[in-house]
Amino acid sequence: MTDDIRYPVGPCVWSAELSAEEKRQHLRDIAEMPPKLRAAVAGLTPQHLDIPYREGGWTIRQIVHHIPESHVNSYVRFKLALTEDQPAIKPYDEKLWAETPDSLTGPIDMSLDLADALHRRWSVVLNNMTDADFEKSIRHPEIGVLKLKSLLAGYGWHCRHHVAQIVATRQRMGW
Repeated sequence: MTDDIRYPVGPCVWSAELSAEEKRQHLRDIAEMPPKLRAAVAGLTPQHLDIPYREGGWTIRQIVHHIPESHVNSYVRFKLALTEDQPAIKPYDEKLWAETPDSLTGPIDMSLDLADALHRRWSVVLNNMTDADFEKSIRHPEIGVLKLKSLLAGYGWHCRHHVAQIVATRQRMGW
């Protein structure tokens, strides 16, 4: 944990190499995120959901909707890398996605349900990948070539990161 309200679990590190234990931990982080997210938002009122986690930041509702949006994109990127030779992926503007009506006002249950199903399916893919599969890569037009093991590290962090933002907000607000 850090004192930086934006990054309660520290900044993201897109590790180029992963130990066996780091890989197992990232796989667990991805598999365990949906119930942790549900626990983090349990009992929150609609008014709580519409409070930003920090000044100028997304609301808790936007964070909840962002998580499966981001993870759907990641799931597709993994599938592309597993079935194509270094596919070029299309980035998206997550800040603009967070401003769409479903993200601003939609009930969070639909995103919690999407995260449940998506993470079950994504975990099947991830847990059946070989070491050679994790060496496969995508081409991001702004970042360059990224191996799937780096994506795994980034999304393991992403799971911990956003849940921690919600938990930390609840602690600060006394909810």
